Amino acid sequence: MSEPVVRVRIELEGTAPLVWRDLDLPLSTTLAALHDLIQVVMRWQDYHLHEFEVGEKVYGVPDPEDAFEDRKVYQEKSIRLGNLIERGVREFLYVYDFGDNWRHRISVQDLRQGDVAVEYPRFVAGARRAPPEDVGSTSGFEEFLEAMADPEHENHAPMLEWYGKTFDPDDIDERHIRMIVEDFAARRRGPLKSHRTGRRPWH
Repeated sequence: MSEPVVRVRIELEGTAPLVWRDLDLPLSTTLAALHDLIQVVMRWQDYHLHEFEVGEKVYGVPDPEDAFEDRKVYQEKSIRLGNLIERGVREFLYVYDFGDNWRHRISVQDLRQGDVAVEYPRFVAGARRAPPEDVGSTSGFEEFLEAMADPEHENHAPMLEWYGKTFDPDDIDERHIRMIVEDFAARRRGPLKSHRTGRRPWH
């Protein structure tokens, strides 16, 4: 049977040219699962904290020892994209690494019935490689790109040594992204088995 799916656009704010990705996702996708997918398509390593800002609410992984007692964080695994869309939400933010403050604008592009021949989630398209971990926010990323692109730049050798390899800003590593997202989709095939064993293939 087909299922309702939504196409979302993920844009990394402050990048020029813009770093973006498009995904087709089941409405049953939780924000916790969306976090995992964003980490994959942006090639982040999940080294840092993250949260979703949806209107005035914040979703993430609540810390019972959080010092910000006046700032409630709701469970990201308890809310699904379908719930947000039912509330009229068409745009929200995903923030990764509170130091570098990578803000991803997530917008609903299209809502439709999925294709029975397609397994979801599905990577659709994207452009520009996301910044490396710990590069130092957008200004640090700009300096990194400038240095890596010019072998004569005074910081080229140090940056190359720090990153460990060359950096092609146009190569999003689409083959790897598709492979991992397809693995996510494959893990959704066994809901009945999952129900019987008490295991959930995908949160």
